[in-house]
Amino acid sequence: MIIKQISTFMENTTGRLADITALLADAGINLRAISIADTTDFGILRMVADQPDAAVKLLKEAGFTSRETDVIGVEVPDHPGELARIMALFRNAGVSIEYLYASLEHKEDKAVIVLKVDDIEAGLAMLEKHGFSTIPSF
Repeated sequence: MIIKQISTFMENTTGRLADITALLADAGINLRAISIADTTDFGILRMVADQPDAAVKLLKEAGFTSRETDVIGVEVPDHPGELARIMALFRNAGVSIEYLYASLEHKEDKAVIVLKVDDIEAGLAMLEKHGFSTIPSF
């Protein structure tokens, strides 16, 4: 299953993340996963929200450069070595991982990993072949 991720360009200034998260909170949008990649001057905020279309619209209306990207959300057992096992499967299938991050979701001895891969269909097929559950939302 494919999840819609929101990527937002933001200046690397004090309080900018607070502004964005307050904007989403005030609109009743819940974040399920979040990651920031930054440099000295700017950052890319990546999020999975319960209302991705509404979040992107709101962020754009507030002047933020934002877009949706397809990513994979995969439930994995919350045990040592599970991430290494999945990484080996992607390597062996020849699917490159552009980036990944873990979600805030945690239930029933499982964690959710959010993955951006170069070939999403191949990534989904490989995970399904090896018995992993991908999720459409969380």
